[in-house]
Amino acid sequence: MSRLKTLYETEIRPQLTQEFNYRNIMEVPRLKSVVLNMGLGEAIQNIKILDNAVEELALIAGQKPVITRAKKSIASFKLRENMPIGCMVTLRRDRMYDFLDKLIHVALPRVRDFRGVSPKSFDGRGNYTLGIREHIIFPEINYDKIDKIKGLNITIVTSSRTDEEGRLLLKLLGMPFRN
Repeated sequence: MSRLKTLYETEIRPQLTQEFNYRNIMEVPRLKSVVLNMGLGEAIQNIKILDNAVEELALIAGQKPVITRAKKSIASFKLRENMPIGCMVTLRRDRMYDFLDKLIHVALPRVRDFRGVSPKSFDGRGNYTLGIREHIIFPEINYDKIDKIKGLNITIVTSSRTDEEGRLLLKLLGMPFRN
């Protein structure tokens, strides 16, 4: 069992129960999944960029990503329906906890001029989305083999009903929010 999951079950769950006065253990907010998404508009001209992104996202996540395709045609972007334009991977259970542990304790501290993540990026239902400009902050990525620095979005899906519950859950898990 991962370190973060053990921390959640032994310390964070009782703390959340006490804070929000839950009567049932199933009411307590928990992590459901972590979704990593790389949108690559440049993949329209050069499909090789997409292949590299899939490989790199697989290294970061430890799981094979799926290729996302365009839903609509947009003439001004030279985009047709069903063209491959990105890749994404959904992590659950132990892989999700391992990735979050790595993100919080290894990758985010490697960001240049890092002062914490924005506490305002919640969606109203306790889910948190974080944008990363450079995927090279992850230790698995070999800087010498990179053709282009890519960004990625990380969405942390929780079972909480409000942003307040989700924020406290992530704060207790160690997410470095700025003041």
